[in-house]
Amino acid sequence: MANLVAAAVTAFVLSFLILPVIIKYSLRKNLVDVPGRRKIHKKITPSLGGIAIFIGFFLSVIIWIDFPQLSEIKFLLVPLFIVFVIGVRDDLVPLRAYVKLFGQIVAIGFLMFFFDERLTGLYDVFGIGEFPLWLSYLLTLATIIVVTNAFNLIDGLDGLAGTISSVALLFFGVWFFLVGDLVFSVLAFCMLGSILAFLIFNWDPSEIFMGDTGALVIGLMLSIMTIHFINENYNLSRYDSYKFTASVATAACVIIIPLIDTARIIILRLSKGQSPLKPDKSHIHHAIMRLGMTHAQTTLILATVHVIYIGLAIAAYKLSENWVLLGLLVFSIILSVFLDRLILRRKTVKDI
Repeated sequence: MANLVAAAVTAFVLSFLILPVIIKYSLRKNLVDVPGRRKIHKKITPSLGGIAIFIGFFLSVIIWIDFPQLSEIKFLLVPLFIVFVIGVRDDLVPLRAYVKLFGQIVAIGFLMFFFDERLTGLYDVFGIGEFPLWLSYLLTLATIIVVTNAFNLIDGLDGLAGTISSVALLFFGVWFFLVGDLVFSVLAFCMLGSILAFLIFNWDPSEIFMGDTGALVIGLMLSIMTIHFINENYNLSRYDSYKFTASVATAACVIIIPLIDTARIIILRLSKGQSPLKPDKSHIHHAIMRLGMTHAQTTLILATVHVIYIGLAIAAYKLSENWVLLGLLVFSIILSVFLDRLILRRKTVKDI
């Protein structure tokens, strides 16, 4: 465990030292995010924080993972580097959506074909087991694209993306350590350390944003961690103390906030006859802020809800996939309806 703490501290220190340099350079070169109609922030803010997150993570990984193990995960690090380059390019000069999507597909291809990290089926969800190889690749591709971009979408509030990802990475890092997967545990703690340093500068009022660089790298990392968790947990002995009976549902609970947010905005936009890809202020953090909450309060509320989901998954570790998925769906619907009712009530009171 001492190595994990040291890895996190190393990543934290490296990112913490790099971030002020990036802030000053970005302001001098006008590499900033300008407030606009759909943006919440009120001042010009640098948006290259993802560079510090990635450098802190990458250097810490090189320092704390032995060379033989590092050689084994090189094709896991390549996809992260690919989306890092795409993110930097997009933050400097915006890319077309299809170009970013193509880059993500290339990165995921490296992950599947060279590292063989993929979903093999539905893991007994609805009684369905393994898929044919081609369908396994397709399922993995779709899952990573959805999770990565769902995380990118939730990066719209000071401290939110960093806090939500930190909660998920802490769970993954501790769980991988408990089951003896030290390489993935170190990876999780290295990324966690970098993000915690970033949060110091990203907390309301934010001095820097993570940009697409950070959101895509962290989103892809969480996608990889999620798939690896599902596979590792599913293959554990039924007598292992740390095995969750529901592999897929538990993984969903760990990354639930971006998933709920994406599902919610798609449903809301379609119900209004709008394109689900049309940008607006219908994200869950926008909704909570309409209740009068600040950036920090909104972030802490969503982080608390996130922890509750993970706590419920831990409490239900012996229940089957179908039962946990049903509970996850019902609980999410109840929370969404409750939030909409609060917003409607506040609007009615204002009108009166």
